[in-house]
Amino acid sequence: MQATKQPRVKICCIASREEANLAIEYGAAALGLVSAMPSGPGVIREEQIAEIAASVPPPIATFLLTSSQDADGIIAQQRRCGANTIQIVDRFLGSYEKLRTALPGIAIVQVVHVTGGSSVEEAIGLAPHVDAILLDSGNPALVKKELGGTGRHHDWNLSRKIREEIDVPIFLAGGITPANVREAVEDVGPFGLDICTGVRTDGLLDRTKLRALFDNLAVPL
Repeated sequence: MQATKQPRVKICCIASREEANLAIEYGAAALGLVSAMPSGPGVIREEQIAEIAASVPPPIATFLLTSSQDADGIIAQQRRCGANTIQIVDRFLGSYEKLRTALPGIAIVQVVHVTGGSSVEEAIGLAPHVDAILLDSGNPALVKKELGGTGRHHDWNLSRKIREEIDVPIFLAGGITPANVREAVEDVGPFGLDICTGVRTDGLLDRTKLRALFDNLAVPL
């Protein structure tokens, strides 16, 4: 996939309609809504996810972050929550085709946690089955799984290699802030950026940090 100079921005860990509106005001193209997770920030009840997703105007994408690893669980969860995109944050043990058949029109984004060179092969193998790959800095192999929201970035050289090797868009996540967002774009060239902790203060979406992020992105490469 070719490099993108002006990537779309997904603001994750949205906790309320007010946060959703604030992110959209500054230019977010997508919002992340976090369901039950073994660790990490931003988890809200499914009833809240459904309420926020229903309030978001098109063409803003709403991502349901799910730690479920089976197709039936994800299908049921999406139907309860109503988001237009599924973000699978753990290794998926089911059938992507089953998801597509049951949920027509719902985009599928698979997270790959970039922990080393094997992550490149993992992404290459997954790409034909999904609409996008999201590269994050978690570690699902830990006893208490890290599936996102770590606030640290991984080896962006590996992320760039994945972007060059696959034919679906990539989102880059993990430790992106207003201070390093231009570096992320220059080093990786992702289709999209996924940001949670980098635009928050004490867990709350921070207007000043949002403004700085989008201002820095607006500077031409």
